Amino acid sequence: MTVIVLAKCPAGLRGFLTRWLTEISTGVFIGNPSARIREILWAEVREYANEGRALLVHGTNTEQGFAFETHDHHWHPVDHEGLTLLRRPVNPPRATTTVTKGWSKASKRRRFGRR
Repeated sequence: MTVIVLAKCPAGLRGFLTRWLTEISTGVFIGNPSARIREILWAEVREYANEGRALLVHGTNTEQGFAFETHDHHWHPVDHEGLTLLRRPVNPPRATTTVTKGWSKASKRRRFGRR
């Protein structure tokens, strides 16, 4: 079983994949091509994805039962003691907002009876 997920990719690439796989949702393709065809499809996805992201998941003979590859994706596969996990990027801490002292506009209106 093979699953390819596309995001922000050209419509022509989606049309190309529908020759071999079934599009079950927008940008989600599923099918059971041979390993040779799967590699050809993935090469085409990497070449024509432009600024889009792609994720390939396929069944293999491992403990997890599947393997995956990414293209321009924020999460990257990492091997951890024989298991393939996805590593999320570390987000920098957000700047804290400064709280202004005093009353809000709504509370001032209620306080002085204005509407």
